[in-house]
Amino acid sequence: MKNVLYIGNNLKNKKSNTSSIQTLGALLEGEGYSLYYASSKSNKVFRLLDMLKSVVKLRNTADVVLIDTYSTLNFYFALIVSQLCRFLDLEYIPILHGGNLPSRLKSNPKLSALIFENAKHNIAPSLYLKSEFELFGFHNITYLPNAIKIEEYPFKNYRFDNPRLLWVRSFSEIYNPKLAVKILSELKKIEPNATLCMVGPDTDGSLKTVKQLAGDLNLDVEFTGKLTKQDWISLSKKYNIFINTTNVDNTPISVIEAMALGLPVVSTNVGGLPFLISENKDGLLVAPNNVEAFVEAIIKIKFDNQLRDQLTKNARQKVEFFSWQTVKVQWDAVLL
Repeated sequence: MKNVLYIGNNLKNKKSNTSSIQTLGALLEGEGYSLYYASSKSNKVFRLLDMLKSVVKLRNTADVVLIDTYSTLNFYFALIVSQLCRFLDLEYIPILHGGNLPSRLKSNPKLSALIFENAKHNIAPSLYLKSEFELFGFHNITYLPNAIKIEEYPFKNYRFDNPRLLWVRSFSEIYNPKLAVKILSELKKIEPNATLCMVGPDTDGSLKTVKQLAGDLNLDVEFTGKLTKQDWISLSKKYNIFINTTNVDNTPISVIEAMALGLPVVSTNVGGLPFLISENKDGLLVAPNNVEAFVEAIIKIKFDNQLRDQLTKNARQKVEFFSWQTVKVQWDAVLL
């Protein structure tokens, strides 16, 4: 098996959810790959220096370098690391994350070309990003969905006496957590016993704002903070509808997990979500920032038993193709 250096955000603190480097890395280790990681440094400058140091130190050990690539500051981390790999004649594979990467392709075409044209492969976890990158002329794109261990997600039939909403994401402005509270406020005018639980760490101070909004609206919202995957899966049994309120997105793993658990999903139709969810087939999609559309979709799910059964069963069937047992074969081919 090969030696793999994985470059990404390997932070493990209260402000960060479990990242791709931690989940995919562990899965690859379980298949016998030797993994090296960078970086767990919280300071961004030290993190970049640690990434570069690891590439140099492991240049004769690593067979390939995986680079988690986003559209924000991390884009420049990926740029610098990838060019160091080129200088050292190391094969590297960017893993494309974040629904806003296409805007980076548009605003920085030359820098994007330096990263992506010279990669061994570019891994797109969504068909959305694959299609967007191909529109910009990149053809070395391989679609590999975010993988889950499907056996860890027991499919359940939920009670629908009252809408019990579950939101799982980090509290960040781009994920629009305030919208979830506004949805509950409007929903309770029709369903007075509706509830909302919001799971996730606070990454940019949004949690305080959301709590303030809930207080101003006199709403009793449960905020759990960051939970382990096992804990939120266990918690999900108490709820019956999953809402995803984001303004920018790719194919969030929390939505895939909700589909696996049998929770009907109502999501904004941004970024990669329409590539993950087929409207009225395995989920419901609404326009971003549209409280009324969310409430209408939630009411539809509660009262239309046939639609609800169709959504949840089809969603489970779809995400079974994201099982690690299936995806790992594709990763083996990429890492050859």
